[in-house]
Amino acid sequence: MIEEPDRLPTLSRIVERNQTWPVMAAKYGVENPVPPWKSSLDGMCDALDRSACGPEVLNFKDRRDEEDALSATVYADVPYPENQLLALAHSLLARGVIAEDELQRRIETVRTRLEA
Repeated sequence: MIEEPDRLPTLSRIVERNQTWPVMAAKYGVENPVPPWKSSLDGMCDALDRSACGPEVLNFKDRRDEEDALSATVYADVPYPENQLLALAHSLLARGVIAEDELQRRIETVRTRLEA
């Protein structure tokens, strides 16, 4: 269930900002090569893989297939693990698990906290 990227403006804006971990870590002098959010992403993927919600949400095979397809096409210019994060968000948006406006609000909330 791969939506056209232009139908997901929030994700398109994220890609345009180029706020990948290597860029952000260098900007703030962080030496850890693993982004702090990677463990949350892994946990979310694990929870979805073991969920009883069924394929209407996102099963393991669909999640991995879509991640591979999106990482090779739509998010090919985005490094790992950001492309994995974007692929998961893309799949969840496409299925209506989270709405575009809700994702944008959550991003703004996090950005406000980080910039405070």
